[in-house]
Amino acid sequence: MKHGARNIGIAVLLVGLALPAAAQTKIAVIDVQRVVSESDPGKESLISLQKLQEEKIAAGQSLQEEFNAMREQINKQRMTLSEERLAELTRAMEDKEIALRRFQDDATRELDEARRTALGRLEERIMPVIDEVGRERGLTLIFNKYQSGLVYADEAVDITDDVIRRFNTAQ
Repeated sequence: MKHGARNIGIAVLLVGLALPAAAQTKIAVIDVQRVVSESDPGKESLISLQKLQEEKIAAGQSLQEEFNAMREQINKQRMTLSEERLAELTRAMEDKEIALRRFQDDATRELDEARRTALGRLEERIMPVIDEVGRERGLTLIFNKYQSGLVYADEAVDITDDVIRRFNTAQ
């Protein structure tokens, strides 16, 4: 047990020696999601992405309606069509279904890429503002509030509002 107590004593001593250095470390957090959703440039990007998404949804709905109409036509006329004509319409319906799936996959990829690009551009524009706030406040570290594994941060160390204000006026 003496070794265990000595090890604990050494650990306490090492922590005690590290505290003065840690006390000089100034840390802040930023809610990047809020910066994106509340800053003027972020709102513009989100509106642009929303518009693109709505366009893709409308185009997808149009293709879906065409497919549904084709399926309904086949179902209604199934008994009156020749086997050859039924097979032809069925192939056309299957082709339309494949086109619909491809459109959905392509639209998803395009929206994801547009989102990545827009957020990347915002990040390029906002990083200098975050750096400026950090330098002015003499901060050592700035953590992304919800993506850093952070469990708790006092609101006093949150610089999000200041960054949003400066980002809006920097435009």
